[in-house]
Amino acid sequence: MSVRYRIVSCGGLAALAGLLLLAGCAATPAADSSLPELPGQWKSVAAEAVVAGAPLAPSHGALDWWRGLGSAELDALLVRALDQSHDIAAATARVRQAQASARIAGAALLPEMAASMDAGRQGRLGGRAFVEGSTYAARLSASYEVDFWGGNRAMRDSALDELAATRFDGETVRLALLAGTASTWVQAVALSERSSIAERNVRSAQEILAVVRAQYEAGAATELDVAQQGALLYSQQRGLEALRQQAGQARVALALLTGQAMDVPVTTPNLEGISLPAINTGIPSDLLLRRPDVASAEARLAASDADVRAARAAMLPSLVLSAGIGAGGTNPAGIFDNPLYSLAAGLTAPIFNAGRLEAGHDLARAQREERLAGYRQAIVAAFADVQAGLEAMQGMQAQRKAQDQELAQAQLALRLAEARHREGAETMLTLLDAQRTLYAAQDTAVLLKALHLQAAIDLYRALGGGWASE
Repeated sequence: MSVRYRIVSCGGLAALAGLLLLAGCAATPAADSSLPELPGQWKSVAAEAVVAGAPLAPSHGALDWWRGLGSAELDALLVRALDQSHDIAAATARVRQAQASARIAGAALLPEMAASMDAGRQGRLGGRAFVEGSTYAARLSASYEVDFWGGNRAMRDSALDELAATRFDGETVRLALLAGTASTWVQAVALSERSSIAERNVRSAQEILAVVRAQYEAGAATELDVAQQGALLYSQQRGLEALRQQAGQARVALALLTGQAMDVPVTTPNLEGISLPAINTGIPSDLLLRRPDVASAEARLAASDADVRAARAAMLPSLVLSAGIGAGGTNPAGIFDNPLYSLAAGLTAPIFNAGRLEAGHDLARAQREERLAGYRQAIVAAFADVQAGLEAMQGMQAQRKAQDQELAQAQLALRLAEARHREGAETMLTLLDAQRTLYAAQDTAVLLKALHLQAAIDLYRALGGGWASE
């Protein structure tokens, strides 16, 4: 059994340790951790632009808000997305990696023990030395580094903060997945409904073209009239095919979000039964606790603080205590007849390392400054997201109000055209043109409702999606 000692001069070591302790304690001031100036309240928006609802509460997996849209098909898609999304699976795996890293970092705070058993045989190859025979040995050893300066604790804290940040990243992925799936589904339904309106518009254009051709043959219209109406018909057909293409692409996007290789069928025919969900924006300061990406940036800043402490502790002396017990002999049955023990303490202080440890400390501080900037940027981006969402909600509300009037006037014009056509006061061409105007207004109505629903989804995501920091 062998024990290795590190022998240093006690007087020199004490002086060196004192100097290093003073150097370690004289840390430079930490970077400014003040937050950006936050607004006292959200920018005023029209009362009807954001439907009042109950204050956002922690969900951590609940789909209650999404059910507020009123679609069983969407609910099923969201559940499937959470169950089958590869992004969610990857985020979960990253959390498990961070958990393992935290356990590795925490292991340095506890003693390390090892046991060994050896057996060997040796014999004489020449000469007269009698060295033939078998030898057996057993050993149990333990070592422990005394964490005087908190370096090991700092590394454990850093790993735990990284674990928390990784969990918050997973919540961010989850929220983005739910919002993306809901928004894409709304887009797919709207495109399907708009395709149906476009089909009616194409039929109306075909009927108008037939009337113009009949008038041309009767001498009541020119060839230019026929060509212009034909161009309009083909334009309507092109628009219909573009809508069908976009609807197919939306279904493919849904497949990607739900972790499938084939496009997802959307059976909901229109947005008529889809409700605008209730949202309560709360007060601006609450946003810091309701955004997982902000919580992640804050946790990583805390991890950088711990990294700075660990780098500073690495510049100070370290004390390692070790103990062992072992025995050996040529007879396996009597291997423990003469056990031996050992106790040792080793104190090591860095003297010259070409500035490596100081550079490590500077690196940790610079990384902290980077993460502080990232934390501030995350806060600013969060508030910008919410304010942009409020602007979008107000804009969509105003546009839908004006469009409702446009649609009402188009409906009235069609009713008047139908009545006058029955009385013989209007031609078929006027009636069909009124129908085409109505179809265009209906298409715009569907488009604006879809954009309004997507704006509500984006606002809810910007507010944290019901998530709250514990």
